[in-house]
Amino acid sequence: MKKRILVTGGTGFIGSETVIALIENGYEPVIVDNLCNSKEAVVGRIETITGVRPIFHPVDCCDKAAFRKVFEEEKDLYGVIHFAGLKAVGESVSKPIEYYSNNLVSTLNLLDLMREFDVRNIIFSSSATVYGVPERVPLKETDPVQSATNPYGETKVMIERILEDTHKAWKDLNVVLLRYFNPIGAHPSGLLGEDPNGIPNNLLPYVSQVAIGKLKFLSVYGDDYPTPDGTGIRDYIHVCDLAEGHVAAIRKLADNPGVVVYNLGTGKGTSVLEIVHAFEEANGVKIPYQIEARRAGDVAENYANCDKAFEELGWKARRNVLDACKDAYRFQKMNPNGIQ
Repeated sequence: MKKRILVTGGTGFIGSETVIALIENGYEPVIVDNLCNSKEAVVGRIETITGVRPIFHPVDCCDKAAFRKVFEEEKDLYGVIHFAGLKAVGESVSKPIEYYSNNLVSTLNLLDLMREFDVRNIIFSSSATVYGVPERVPLKETDPVQSATNPYGETKVMIERILEDTHKAWKDLNVVLLRYFNPIGAHPSGLLGEDPNGIPNNLLPYVSQVAIGKLKFLSVYGDDYPTPDGTGIRDYIHVCDLAEGHVAAIRKLADNPGVVVYNLGTGKGTSVLEIVHAFEEANGVKIPYQIEARRAGDVAENYANCDKAFEELGWKARRNVLDACKDAYRFQKMNPNGIQ
């Protein structure tokens, strides 16, 4: 029998790619998503790519009564991958109550229902933001979790702590904390990718919209950092590699590991201007950009040490920045107005 995995936020950018990876690796995903930042059409596109239409429940994880019905209906769940949550850093600063309420209540409801229905495995979509302002790079899983620089990041810190405390009280619960760095790219089919509402918050969707003429130029915030070209350095990981990391994490759950933490990145830093030039090289286009003042809270460089994921999960990123730039631009050209 196929292992059934509940995927909260499974129609989102990373969630949908992970659902594809689950299907391709013989799992049966069950999606729960309230579609606040995604579209139901994603379910049909997953079916086009995989030949399998995943079970989909248009349910808000904050609505506990509706969420309980999913658990009542979907028997024999092996575990949960928890993506669902509000995720725009800037918006979280202006709407802290909404972010704390949504991200924490949805997680508390999930854990309560997992306990009620005896579902003992959870993989949490965490973030490198839990490391705060890094004292050194590359970042290792043993580096201290610090207070984040924004409410979105702080919800990740809090949820990690909630999961650890829940394990202390419920020893049979297995928790995998996956700390992502900077997901980019799209599915190579061009059918799925990052589809932000309004002006993109993230670098590659913004560059892609500049490339097709939807936006006039890219704003580069700061060129006076202590980096080779003066722009900020981040660890950009292809979303398909990230999705495969979740499949590797599910296999780890068979060991009943308790609470384990893994960085998911490439282990290599790439600057903003290097991304711009890689996009130009990969796609034969020019990206006009303007240098602006630094943004408050941005750090000079942030990238991962991913040795632990390779040693314990057998996982490492296989795709490079050029691959991600090609895939992101293909998705943008095929979906100039987003997924319809």
